[in-house]
Amino acid sequence: MAAAPVPGERRAMLAKVHVAKTQMGLSDEAYRDVLRRVTGAESAAALSASGLDAVLAEFRRLGWKARPRRPRAARPQLRMIYAVWAEIRPHLAAEDADRALRAFVRRQTRTPLHPEGVDAPEFLDAAMANRVLEGLKAWRARLQRPPAAACHG
Repeated sequence: MAAAPVPGERRAMLAKVHVAKTQMGLSDEAYRDVLRRVTGAESAAALSASGLDAVLAEFRRLGWKARPRRPRAARPQLRMIYAVWAEIRPHLAAEDADRALRAFVRRQTRTPLHPEGVDAPEFLDAAMANRVLEGLKAWRARLQRPPAAACHG
């Protein structure tokens, strides 16, 4: 039997419980112990909004602090990335252009904490989107610059 649809607010609380479990590094057994101790339930999915609130309060008491969301790239930033890319794209082999954008984004977003980088512009946060956009603008400027005159020595 399928579970009833989860209303938006309760769904957000349920997601927060699971995020807290992960951020606190709780094993499944320790997580279920907290659920049983606080609410008597075996699963967070079975809890009402007040039960979920009680579990979140217990996680806070145990030291969990909700981390603020990282701001995602604004739609105008994404549009600008794709607009600048559209100017660069004709200079590339047609079959490789989409893959080239993803590779460029990955290179621009590699950090010691994220050695693989971000796979696509849609997944960028605002700071990374700005870094990618500035890199694309520099690339575009290099493509638009006239070739250097040959030196006749």
